[in-house]
Amino acid sequence: MKKTNDLIEKLLGVPYESLDELTKKVALHIAERKHIARNTAKDADAKTTLGQRAADAVATFGGSWTFITIFVAILLVWVGLNSFILVKYDKIFDPYPYILLNLFLSMLAAIQAPIILMSQNRQGEKDRLNAEHDYEVNLKAELEIMLLHEKVDLLRENQWSELLAIQQEQIRLLGNLLDKMIVPE
Repeated sequence: MKKTNDLIEKLLGVPYESLDELTKKVALHIAERKHIARNTAKDADAKTTLGQRAADAVATFGGSWTFITIFVAILLVWVGLNSFILVKYDKIFDPYPYILLNLFLSMLAAIQAPIILMSQNRQGEKDRLNAEHDYEVNLKAELEIMLLHEKVDLLRENQWSELLAIQQEQIRLLGNLLDKMIVPE
C-alpha cells in the first residue's frame, strides 16, 4: 500500500487518502497493474427489476413505428366503425366528438407517460454509470501515459549517460593515439 501511496502522490501530487473513491479505485488498478475496462451495459442490466424491464419494453414499443401504425389503425377502425354504424343503422356507439375514444386515449396517455419517464430515468442512470466508467478509464490512461513518459525520460537519461561515457572513452583513446603519433624526435 505504501508503494501505491507514493506512486499516486508522485503522479497526482496529492496524498492517496485525500482522493475520492473513483480515483482511489483507479490508483489501485494502476498499482496492481490490472485492467479497469468493463461492460457497463451488463452491470446495469444485471440489477434490473421486473418493473424496470417492463418499463423499458413499454417505452421501446411506445416509441416505435409499430406502435404508431397500430395506433393509427385503431383510430381509423374506431371512426370507420362508428361511421358505418351511423350510415347503416342510424345509430352510433360513440357520438361525435368521440368522447369514449378521448377517454381511452387519455387513459392510455396517463398510464404510458409515467412508464416512459421511469424508462428515461433508468436510461439516465445508465448514462451516468457510463460517464463514470469513462472517467475511470480516461484517468487510468492518463496516469499510465504519465508513467510511460517517466520511463522514457529515465531511458533517455541513461542513454545520455552511456553516450557521454562512450564519448569520454573515445576522447581518451584519441588522446592516446595522438600521444603515440607525436613522438619526440
